[in-house]
Order: sequence, then C-alpha cells, then structure tokens
Amino acid sequence: MITSCKDKASMNIEIYETSKAGNQFALISPLEIDSNQKFISLKIDPNQTFQVITGIGGSFTESTAYLLNQLSADKREEIIKAYFGDNGAKYSLTRTHIASCDFSLSNYTYAKVENDLKLEHFTIEDDLDDLIPLIKDAQKISSEGFNIIASPWTAPPWMKDNKHWVGGKLLKEHYPTFSLYFQKYLEAYQKQGIDIWGITPINEPHGNGNNWESTHFSPVEMTDLVQNYLGPHLEKNGFKAVKILGYDQNRAGLKEWVDVMFNSEESSKYYAGTAIHWYESTYEYFPKELQYAHQKAPSKHLIQTEGCVDAEVPHWKDDTWYWSKEGTDWGWDWASENDKYLHPKYVPVHRYARDIIGCLNNWVDGWVDWNMVLDKQGGPNWFKNWCIAPVIVDPQHNEVYYTPLYYTMMHFSKFIRPNSIKIGCEINHKEIMATAVKNPDGTVVVVLFNPTEKLETININFESNGFYTQLNPNSIQSIVIKP
Repeated sequence: MITSCKDKASMNIEIYETSKAGNQFALISPLEIDSNQKFISLKIDPNQTFQVITGIGGSFTESTAYLLNQLSADKREEIIKAYFGDNGAKYSLTRTHIASCDFSLSNYTYAKVENDLKLEHFTIEDDLDDLIPLIKDAQKISSEGFNIIASPWTAPPWMKDNKHWVGGKLLKEHYPTFSLYFQKYLEAYQKQGIDIWGITPINEPHGNGNNWESTHFSPVEMTDLVQNYLGPHLEKNGFKAVKILGYDQNRAGLKEWVDVMFNSEESSKYYAGTAIHWYESTYEYFPKELQYAHQKAPSKHLIQTEGCVDAEVPHWKDDTWYWSKEGTDWGWDWASENDKYLHPKYVPVHRYARDIIGCLNNWVDGWVDWNMVLDKQGGPNWFKNWCIAPVIVDPQHNEVYYTPLYYTMMHFSKFIRPNSIKIGCEINHKEIMATAVKNPDGTVVVVLFNPTEKLETININFESNGFYTQLNPNSIQSIVIKP
C-alpha cells in the first residue's frame, strides 16, 4: 500500500489492511505517490461530533465455550488472546445468553422447579463447566476490560402460557417472578466475579419462526414488563446501574417499537436504549429506521446485539469464499416474493464491513457479532441452525481457522475504543465507505471499505493536513492518526 503525507512532521500515521489479495490486518509501510494523479476525497472533521461509542465485539455462547474446551490448552488460550488480548482484536462489548439458546448443547433453564415463585431453587449450574470459565479467562486476558449484555431466549417454560421452550407468552402473573429471575442471574454471575453491564428482556420478541427458544412480546407487553416490573425491581434490589435495552430484533421493525418504548417519560424511564439485529436483510442496514430510532430517543443507546452469516455451513480454510458473492441467509430460501430483494447473494466480508460502517454512520453506538467460535459444521447447535463465526475450529485435529471475518471485525474493534466519539467523515464516492472516530487518547481512527474491483487513491484531509492512501480492490483499511 502506498501513502504520502503532505506534512509528515506533524502527522504520525499507521495503516492496516485486509484484502481479497491476501493481506490479513497487515501493517502497510508508507511510500510516496504522485499527488497529481486522480483521487477520491475524504474529509475528516473532528469538530462535527455524533454518538459516543460503547464498544465493539462478539458473543460468549455455550457452543463457543464448549468448543474451546475441546481444544488443547494452548490453542484455547491463543483464541481468547486473539479476541481479547492487546495484540488481538481487543473486544470491548460482548453478549451472552441467560439460560439456553439455539447455540447451546441442550435446552436448560435456571428455574428448574415448576411454580417456584420465590426461585429458591435457582441455579446457574449449567454455565459452570464451559461458559463462565471462558468469560473469566477472557477477563484475565483483557487489559482494558469489556462490558457484557445478557439476554434470555425464553422465560422458564412453566412461566409461559404454552409451557414450552419455543414460542408462547410470559403469563402476566409471572411478570414479578421473571423480574426476580433477572435479579437472581445478576447476583449469581456477580458472585462468580462477572458483572453484567446490560440486559435485554428477551431475545427476538417476534420469535424466530418457532424454531428454537423464544418468548413472544408485543411492544406494549415488553414496555409494561420493563416499566412496571423489571425496571423497578432491579432498581429496588441494587441493580439500578444495569442497562435495560428494549426490543432486540430486526431493524426494520424499529419504529413500531421505539414509538411505544419512548412514548412518554414514564415508559422511557427504565429503558437505557434499544437493541437491534441485522437479519432483516443481507445488505440493507436500514438507515432511515436507525435515524428515526435515534431521533425518538437521542440520549439512549442504539446497539447492534447480534449478527452473523446465518443458514450457512462454514467454509474451512477457504479465504476466497469469504470474499466471493456466494453467501446467502435464511431469506434466500424462505423469504416471501415481496421480500426476496432483501436477501440476494452477498460477499460475507462485504456484509460485515458495510453493515458496521453503515451502523456507525447512523447513530449506532455498539456492534456485537454473534458466536466467536464454531466448528466446521457451524455448530454445535441443538436445533441444527448452522451459522458461521469469525473463527472456526476442528477439535478432532486441534486446528484453528481465522476466517477473513475475524480480521474484518478486528479493523473496527481494535482501534475504535469505548468512549470514542463518532466524528464527521465525508467521502465523495458512491461505493467506497468510510467512518471515523476520535478516541479518548486523542487518536483519530478512519476505517475505509472498498467493495469494488478497482484500485483507488484516497486523499484524506484532516485538520489542515492531508495524506494519501491507495485502497486495493476488495479491501478494508484502518488508519490510525496519532496526536
């Protein structure tokens, strides 16, 4: 890669690139170029400020934790360092599941005794072998720490109208018990040395086609739970600081939800913000909906809590596939004819890069990937809902494959740190995307994404200085400007 500073004495710049041609978060040596050649202009304006960034990272699931325990101790540690170490991706915002989800080995709940209204038999024993040790080991490796958002996929079945793991609604009579369930969970994890930063009342309240663990809520029902039960209960019992993020499903439905959640001061009081997923489309990040959600509650969080390449079995040690237009999602086969346009084939790396930049440029302050590690089948998953993770492992042969998605995530998580501020960033190109933040330590970070087949020269203007970078076809660059 080639760069040239107009004023090298006043600018300390590092450029990292991942590309279809083979770079994997490679540090690029600056070289001179002819500044008279044609270029694309990118303007960085640190005086134009937007949201404060909460963090970027991935999720702790039982499947990931189980797989890591099947590897040798050194391979397990290598992967945890790759995600949380100073020389790795430095994940700062994470998610985990409260009791079982589809990426668990089986169905389980912490309230195993039916009609135990005081939850005297509450237990997190199912998490003690795999999930909790992984989180604690990640805590030891992370020098700056990370926050955790926790979500239940379902209420305990005995609290629901259908008495099943899948579907159904939480009975109104059990709203107080379900609120206690959260308190017991927070206390149990706290005793393990794990503080939970935020929760969502349920994962995917619209359900998931009644395939795996779920509990259905309408916006009115969830807001009733949060406003009159969960929020007051946690406040009364010492967990006022825990953030409650509402919704926790696809962006296309944001308006319906935020209109109810933030309808009044009373309805808004216990909501710290809104959680969203990306599964509504393989390429559309719904900027109008994101803008609307921010305008409805400008002081609240807007956090992507889940996204992955779903409905795909991972391709093993095949970087080319992750850069090829071969990815599909659930909608490729199952979407209605009216919605088929939302689910074309796509390039997996492009989907991640485009979505994260699109989110950051539209008020999203946190972005969390789904499973950190899966096996060659895309599991384990008790429902056989195979998906792709940035890191794939083969426990039988003790092998690890860092897919291009891992390096893509690293371009954002490593340098865009908590409490950084999204700043002005304008590029005069229809396809190349860019975003920029200013970190608490004064560094300015620019992430560029070139989905085209053309080599492009970018002229970056920053505080009366400027420099050039050449952006390879199908590439991502992180540019760190040090004070």
